[in-house]
Amino acid sequence: MSQEPARPIRLPRETFASMVLDRLREDIIDGTVAAGTQLSEVELAKSFGVSRGPIREAIQRLVQEGLLRGEPHRRVSVPVLTKEDIADIYLARTALESAAVQSIIASGKSEAAYKDLDNNVMAEAAAEASGDWQTAKKYDLEFHTILVAASGSQRLQRMFSTVISETRLCMEALTTEEAQHQLNQSPDEVNHRRISELIRDGDTAGALAALRKHFDDAVATLTSLACRGQQTPPGE
Repeated sequence: MSQEPARPIRLPRETFASMVLDRLREDIIDGTVAAGTQLSEVELAKSFGVSRGPIREAIQRLVQEGLLRGEPHRRVSVPVLTKEDIADIYLARTALESAAVQSIIASGKSEAAYKDLDNNVMAEAAAEASGDWQTAKKYDLEFHTILVAASGSQRLQRMFSTVISETRLCMEALTTEEAQHQLNQSPDEVNHRRISELIRDGDTAGALAALRKHFDDAVATLTSLACRGQQTPPGE
């Protein structure tokens, strides 16, 4: 008995859009697609070998995340973050992460949150000790993602996903030497350990104050460095 030939598998349009979205997001965050670069639906469709539909969907999502900005005539570009952008990003992060801290402590989730945060802090400390600054930066951002997730609020997490993407965009502009300088001046592992311990102890006011201080230091550092070629290097 002969077998019928296998039918070709048709991937749904959503799958193509997701693949394009993930690849574009990664390329923007790691600097493969540089700040200020204009993107064209037609050129991207040719590059990915897909129709313009999935490209358009991916672009719309990245605009929502702040990783692309719309321009006249339906063009989009990778944003060049200014000092004002950095301050605004951290203003939003302060509000969101402060709300997460308050929720964690008020709902009795401090101990569980501390365990997850402490695991991250130990991994970050090991990366810093070995001089692996790229990995240390990754754990830095993961600490805050874990913090917001520990609140259990889906809405906080959705809002946070946008500002953390924009934070990655700026953080990836730091060179290895700049990252090392930043960590030596104010080690994130030390700051994160302090925040997590205050959450464990149920000290809402202390945790919020430590978080604000951590963010104030980050804003001061990032706005003093050449973030996407717009900030002034230290000492100049």
